[in-house]
Amino acid sequence: MAALQYIDIPDYHALIIRRTYKDLSLPGAIMDRALTWLLNYPDIHWSAAEKKFTFPSGATLTFGYCQTERDVHQYDSAEFQFIGFDEVTQFTEFQYRYLFSRLRRGQGSLIPLRLRCASNPSGVGHEWVKRRFVDPGSPERPFIPAKLDDNPFIDRDDYRKSLANLDPVTRERLLNGDWDVLQEGRLFKREWFDGKIIDTAPNDVFWIRSWDRAATEPGPGKDPDWTAGGLIGLTPSGQWYLRDVIRFQGTPLDNKRRIAQVAERDGALTPIVIEREGGSSGKDVEDDYKRNVLVGYNATFVSPTGKKVDRAGIVSSAAEAGNLFLVRDEKARPWIATYLDELAAFPQAGVHDDQVDMTSQGFNAHFDTSRKVNLGIFGAI
Repeated sequence: MAALQYIDIPDYHALIIRRTYKDLSLPGAIMDRALTWLLNYPDIHWSAAEKKFTFPSGATLTFGYCQTERDVHQYDSAEFQFIGFDEVTQFTEFQYRYLFSRLRRGQGSLIPLRLRCASNPSGVGHEWVKRRFVDPGSPERPFIPAKLDDNPFIDRDDYRKSLANLDPVTRERLLNGDWDVLQEGRLFKREWFDGKIIDTAPNDVFWIRSWDRAATEPGPGKDPDWTAGGLIGLTPSGQWYLRDVIRFQGTPLDNKRRIAQVAERDGALTPIVIEREGGSSGKDVEDDYKRNVLVGYNATFVSPTGKKVDRAGIVSSAAEAGNLFLVRDEKARPWIATYLDELAAFPQAGVHDDQVDMTSQGFNAHFDTSRKVNLGIFGAI
């Protein structure tokens, strides 16, 4: 209804967005509701190909999705006066903030620029949405809570019975809109990084480059794992530093090309640790990298052991103790917001955990006594 408020004005354009197209098109979801409302009016044109309504004035209402972080760029040439995020906690903070760049109007236009969100608690974006809108709240970013009893059109008794089958945390979030109840087993908290985001690292840091590889291109309805790599450093006093985190999705050839480029930039003195795949294919990949991709570099392939959560425990402990610092790099692509989104959601709600795995691998490589000499680890460890 908010998106339809100015459809009588020719230069008005609105966008309503979900994380995936599947979410958008489900029965009873917001696009389905709009079709039910608007298709009865013969003067309103619906384009199924463009997922767009065009009104007699020329105003438009478009439905879109933003499954991967690169999907934000499909809107680069557009401008909207209204953008609505449905289930905003399913988005990363980067995706949300980037689309502010599409919120524009012509000189002298009287149409207000509006960005509105609706969501249940939980999801990959729970922490940043809570921080931005709920705690402590701001007149500039008003938060209007809505609970089950605020909806007069739903059978509340039956819905309560359905929610009784859920775990207590999810039930409390959906039934009472509780943003404070937390999933058990969360390994990372954003507040651990307050004051730990710095501009430069000290000179006594020993760096290694850690890579967690993936090898699948994204596509419609497909959001595969990311290849993630970061420089992970340790000082003789036991403080950890992370900088220059890079992540991308692509083919095996893309992987090799970009990993080689980063190795050249890091320099031959920077050891490289790469996750080894299982089976004979993993041995073939390792041989290919050593013979053709990382010739002349100190590259080691390691096999992960144990559960992801257990491997990440060493990173969690360092962060909670205030010994993990994130180093900005103004010349490189910003990475810290996306990194913290992933950490805060791990392990229950995260869509991806590639950066967590990359960090865990780098930490454990520093501690792996069997490769002290190979990686040049400090003798005090």
